[in-house]
Amino acid sequence: MLTDEGLGRAVRLVAILNLAYFGVEFGVALHIGSVSLLADSVDFLEDAAVNFLIFAALGWSMRQRARVGMALAGVLLVPALAFLWALWRKYADPAPPSAIPLTMTGGGALIVNLFCAFILARFRHHSGSLTKAAFLSARNDALANIAIIAAGVATVFTRSLWPDVVVGLGIAAMNVDAAKAVWKAARDEHRAAPVESRP
Repeated sequence: MLTDEGLGRAVRLVAILNLAYFGVEFGVALHIGSVSLLADSVDFLEDAAVNFLIFAALGWSMRQRARVGMALAGVLLVPALAFLWALWRKYADPAPPSAIPLTMTGGGALIVNLFCAFILARFRHHSGSLTKAAFLSARNDALANIAIIAAGVATVFTRSLWPDVVVGLGIAAMNVDAAKAVWKAARDEHRAAPVESRP
């Protein structure tokens, strides 16, 4: 049987792992000038925030959790905005990123995200929109990391900045889609909350 205590341990571990790899990926992204890694690193930071918020909100009512879920839908848009900023800066320096660090960092991110998605999968229907947000983030990130690895391989052969840019666009689009899904789940949860739990 799934419990809030088990969920609390899971999201706390996921938050710590995401925060740690954010530092790694952000540093590499700045060093090699990769917009896809930058967007993904901000996504790691966002995931850490989502999971820390879930941990803090476990004792709240259904309606309070739904409100946090709605706020997290906005948080999920942060990586998309970070990508647009990075893309704007890329026009000033259109050199492609270093392919080997790009591929290796994407591979490390994939391992972290697959592990986090595995931890969260059993809780994805527990505690409503909050855990849905965490699971969707981990799942989307794993897909994004596969695309980053592919972009690194493509960069080796093309020496073009476009594989990195295209993958960055995909990461931004996935986060917009996840934000819409979490908002809908939180809105439905808010409407379904018992009348007595409403302020």
